[in-house]
Amino acid sequence: MLNYKLLLFLLCFNFSAFSQEKHTVSGVISDARSNETLIGVTLQIKGTSIYATTNEYGFYSITLPKGNHILIISYVGFQREEKNFELNQNIKLNIRLQEESKQLQEIVVSDNKIKANIRKPEMSVNKLSIATIKQMPVVLGEVDIIKSLLFLPGVTNAGEGQSGFNVRGGGADQNLVLLDEATVYNSSHVFGFFSVFNPDAIKDLKLYKGGIPAKFGGRASSVLDIYQKDGNSNKFAMNGGIGLITSRLLAEGPIVKEKGSFLVGGRGSYAHLFLKFTDNKNVAYFYDLNAKLNYKLDKNNSLYLSGYFGRDIFSLNESFTNTYGNTTLNLRWNHLYSDKLFSNLSLIYSDYYYGLKLDFIGFDWQSGIKNYNIKYDLKYYLSDKLKLNYGINTVFNNFNPGVIEPINEKSNINYKKLDEKYAFEPAVYMDAEQQIDDKVAISYGLRYSLFYRLGASTINYYENNQPVVYDEELKIYEKAVPTSTKYFGSNKKIASYDFLEPRFAMAYEINENQSLKLSYNRMVQYLQLISNTASPTPLDVWTPSDNYIKPQIADQIAVGYFNNFKEDKYTVEIESYYKGIQNRMDYIDGADLIANEAIEQVILNGRMRSYGLEMLLRKNTGNLTGWIAYTLSKSEQQTPGRTPTEIGINNGNWYRSGYDKTHNLAVTGAYKLNEKWTFGANFTLQSGQPVTFPNGKYVYGDVVVPSYNSRNENRLPAYHHLDISATLIPRKNKSRKWQAEWVFSIYNVYSRQNATSFNFRQNDETGVNEAVKLSIFGIVPSASYNFKF
Repeated sequence: MLNYKLLLFLLCFNFSAFSQEKHTVSGVISDARSNETLIGVTLQIKGTSIYATTNEYGFYSITLPKGNHILIISYVGFQREEKNFELNQNIKLNIRLQEESKQLQEIVVSDNKIKANIRKPEMSVNKLSIATIKQMPVVLGEVDIIKSLLFLPGVTNAGEGQSGFNVRGGGADQNLVLLDEATVYNSSHVFGFFSVFNPDAIKDLKLYKGGIPAKFGGRASSVLDIYQKDGNSNKFAMNGGIGLITSRLLAEGPIVKEKGSFLVGGRGSYAHLFLKFTDNKNVAYFYDLNAKLNYKLDKNNSLYLSGYFGRDIFSLNESFTNTYGNTTLNLRWNHLYSDKLFSNLSLIYSDYYYGLKLDFIGFDWQSGIKNYNIKYDLKYYLSDKLKLNYGINTVFNNFNPGVIEPINEKSNINYKKLDEKYAFEPAVYMDAEQQIDDKVAISYGLRYSLFYRLGASTINYYENNQPVVYDEELKIYEKAVPTSTKYFGSNKKIASYDFLEPRFAMAYEINENQSLKLSYNRMVQYLQLISNTASPTPLDVWTPSDNYIKPQIADQIAVGYFNNFKEDKYTVEIESYYKGIQNRMDYIDGADLIANEAIEQVILNGRMRSYGLEMLLRKNTGNLTGWIAYTLSKSEQQTPGRTPTEIGINNGNWYRSGYDKTHNLAVTGAYKLNEKWTFGANFTLQSGQPVTFPNGKYVYGDVVVPSYNSRNENRLPAYHHLDISATLIPRKNKSRKWQAEWVFSIYNVYSRQNATSFNFRQNDETGVNEAVKLSIFGIVPSASYNFKF
């Protein structure tokens, strides 16, 4: 009887499969003007809930029942298209989309009627188009990708002129920043005034604040994934811009028409040149170079070679010289095994260099970090309801903590080289995205990461395995004295870790315009940044986890509500999150971090937590577009005592982290008056950065010593400013190849003197103690001329 039922089931199953004979339509979506592949294009089969999006190389694959279908293709900034096709076998359907406007810039008008953001089990993810970013007025007239992120919910920074960015209460070191898959360790030029990303060379960017796919790992808070343009394979083209402080130029064109292309772009600042006409001998400038080659070997194979090189030079009166910058190189091979299986193999090199020369001391210091990365990613489109992503990723890290050498024979500095450190970080992962039914979609995955701290290096050992000891009488933490040392030879294992990192997300579609979403992810960070500042500086040094410095383990859960209304004219996104981090580094009072060979002697492992509510209201269509973002959040840190007699840091109590911003309001908008004029405005208001002010003083001998209460119990004044811009596009653009525009902007219209820090001192004349505020910017007008041909 059982065999009979089993046979009947199989027959019914086979009959159903036969009656629903299926085939696959796949292809590449590209820009008709440049043949540039487009990332994240939404495709939907008309009259069904079946949809797909293109991957990082513009590829898509949809499996459908045999018959006639209509494919709707929609992408912001491009004309919506519908394609009729008959499917009675597997077919290729490559599609080229036409831009909505040929103007140099275009207000982002979303014609996307497809509810991909509603249906897709993806949340805590923000994507900004380059057209949107270019509408934002920014300081010194330079379009800035990093600063544009600060207008998104849950994203802040340490203040004006500060480098890096903070996501959901995390540190800047907890963000993984990728440029064409290569790690960028410092994302800023000139100590935070500009970002390292030339907007003319960027094709796509996506910020993951949570619900992070399993293919990413190695950082605790977020992933910023940026891709460069491939280059125009149809015709030669150039574009650029001339500003008061910086200029840029980019050239692109075909190597072999429609098969291969090149792109090369340069950018630099030149304000220091004007100082040569004065007695001012100070210098501060940067330059960077983006380059990319790609070639389509055949219909199933493509090669990409991309790179970035950037440097900052800062000099004070020829007695102090600081040089730092990033270098990346990536060779990629795309291979299409079938209509359903896409693969990418990448060989990646990243390098961050830091150099400091002090002529008046005769001191030259160089440090940095390099990594070599091999990764192989595959995407398997099993069916219209199930897609798999899986792959491997291996990273070898080489850390140079510092080399100190004398500049000349008169120097009193002795040559010293800190031990280089090495680490190997392999990982495997698998992700699945599955449509359960018409209402529910889920994604789930698992990443298994390993970490090996390797020699050659000499390791200290301490009594009770504690490099930091506690003086119960003075109630302070002090450096421990090593009891012994051990030398580990080249590639010998010093310490190792391994972790499972689960990822999960779910979307429940209430109706075609509303959905609820839930996500959870665990991230493990094996590399740590040695820094006691709220904002990263070039002086900071990366170090691997080892016997004493433990990996950070972050667990985050988020829930959200999403709604498109008024025929998609408006979008509302509301999310709440909680993130807990184990083994967050904290420093004992008086810690010396620079050129410290035994950094473990000033570090304690603590924990961190952050939680908050994010709200985003976006207007998508019409002459006026933009959004309002508000975040209410809390970020705290705690380092309790290791024994009942120890007090811990801050008496073992939770205290505000340096990234805690209770309130964060950001408003940005663009208004298209006519074909000639477009106006933009930004407003931001944030709670002041947590700081520790002295609450008194005492005299010890002839020295006045300040006293303090709890860590970060004070705040700087609230941070806010208003920026405006106007873009003029000449009418004669339409009748000639040379197209141009003028961009006029004013940063900080009402000249708010936002505090960067306070310096406490005694007034020499009155003898009264006073606090002196340091501000960087007042009102800053600027103008730039952009062109393309």
